[in-house]
Amino acid sequence: MPTYPAEPFRIKVVEPIRQTTREERERLLAEAGYNVFKLAAETIYIDLLTDSGTGAMSDGQWAGIMQGDESYAGAKNFYNLQAAITDIFGFKHWVPTHQGRAAENILCNTLVKAGDMVPNNAHFDTTGANIRAAGGHPIDLVIDEAAIPSSTYPFKGNMDIAKLESFIQSTDRERIPFGMITLTNNTGGGQPASLANIREVSRVYRHYGIPFFIDACRYAENAYFIKLRETGQGDRPVIDIAREVFSLADGCTMSAKKDALVNIGGFLCMNDGTLFEAVKQELILREGFPTYGGLAGRDLEAIARGLYEGLDADYLAYRLAQTAYLGEGLLAAGVPIVQPPGGHAIYVDAGAYLPHIPREEYPGQALTIALYQAGGIRAVELGSVAFAYTDQETGEIQYPPLELVRLAIPRRVYTRSHMDFVISTFSEITRQKDALKGIRIVKEPKLLRHFTADFEIIA
Repeated sequence: MPTYPAEPFRIKVVEPIRQTTREERERLLAEAGYNVFKLAAETIYIDLLTDSGTGAMSDGQWAGIMQGDESYAGAKNFYNLQAAITDIFGFKHWVPTHQGRAAENILCNTLVKAGDMVPNNAHFDTTGANIRAAGGHPIDLVIDEAAIPSSTYPFKGNMDIAKLESFIQSTDRERIPFGMITLTNNTGGGQPASLANIREVSRVYRHYGIPFFIDACRYAENAYFIKLRETGQGDRPVIDIAREVFSLADGCTMSAKKDALVNIGGFLCMNDGTLFEAVKQELILREGFPTYGGLAGRDLEAIARGLYEGLDADYLAYRLAQTAYLGEGLLAAGVPIVQPPGGHAIYVDAGAYLPHIPREEYPGQALTIALYQAGGIRAVELGSVAFAYTDQETGEIQYPPLELVRLAIPRRVYTRSHMDFVISTFSEITRQKDALKGIRIVKEPKLLRHFTADFEIIA
């Protein structure tokens, strides 16, 4: 078993959790249409559904909460957050939003037209859905190693530069409103992109005059991976690496619920003044006035402080080591995962773990159901339920490269014993995994079906 990292903090507030019985969980799953999103949080023992907004804030952040200025316009906390964003991200303009998908929605509604295409290493669910909702098409161009779970290539979030060049050259430039890169690559295992690759992505976008936006949700974890793994970066402060990354882009979308260590909030940054004016109009319609953007003043203050806490090297070393501990424990228990362990989550290769369940019967969803049945653990399917779609031109179902289940670890929340419980629960499932059944969808919406669909177990 790998060594567990010592927490770089002390715990002063605790929240009780309660384990349910197997019989209770069986009933609750059936009532929820076998969709773990529909389970009440109080029925979850260990919640690894997402790391978004589920972390524990610090004493400094809670102190900032008490200094919230709830003025409608021009609250002091807006200016505190503006100073932090200017210092770390360096963009000329920004607006707050209630979370990252709101920033994506505003950007897409401002720039994306029907038939447009947006390249990325790999779009996550809400990013791709916002592009599709605006009539566009998300194009994933991550390197081939990202689809090989056993590969230990250190930067599996890299964009394939040759694919990017080929895509741009074969596409009408007017149909590419902007390009992106997601840091880290949440779709493909929480894997980072290297600084060298981000520089090349920037070079290509700028050569063709394409605005470059970074999906920055886990930029601090990505920067720390660069520090650990990339030649010549080991002695640099994490904040300096982050600053260089953002200097290569024209803007970013950010869910502050990840690396800013808060429970709600986000923002959209850009350098283009004309775009900024259009974005402000969208913001006022959808989120709120440009100095609060759907957030209370206290939330703005928590983000301003959390951005710096999320860049702390001691915290990041602990964060990545905790995730690696879970991953290495699962590997030792014979559970296939995306390697090397990512920053915020471990991704179980459900397709390899349950080879008797074909992808059209959703092995990842079957595993999320089994996890809750066996241990009251909530995870999320990131395979064909989340990412398969029907091609509008051919009518064929397009499947993602991998059938994954993500175990997303909330920041500063769980201890070693919780990680050990997850590992032991997988060991229990492994002993009877060949008996697990496939899943069918009973009811689904048009977009983002994994959030609200109903399922049933195939008899």
